[in-house]
Amino acid sequence: MVRHIVMFKFLEEGEGRTKAENLAIAKKMLEDLQGKIPTLKASTVKLNDEKAAKSNYDMVLIADYDSFEDLNEYIVHPLHKAVGEFMKGVRESRTCVDFEF
Repeated sequence: MVRHIVMFKFLEEGEGRTKAENLAIAKKMLEDLQGKIPTLKASTVKLNDEKAAKSNYDMVLIADYDSFEDLNEYIVHPLHKAVGEFMKGVRESRTCVDFEF
């Protein structure tokens, strides 16, 4: 199994919307991939808690795949690429870790 952990820091405003609006859209888009991309076995999307440090990243995606080949198929899937295009206009930064478990 491969775990793919991606964290995003969002712009305060992007594409004419607030950070909160873009976070809600991005969360829904990522959650909607479950069941639509066959190689995506499980995923969780969480937002940084309001009680947590504001310097933290704003959102995390934790996703599982059977193999790195399956992760790579997910990355190039058109539905995932559409999420990536949306994120480009609303995020400040992104960081990722992938590992076998």
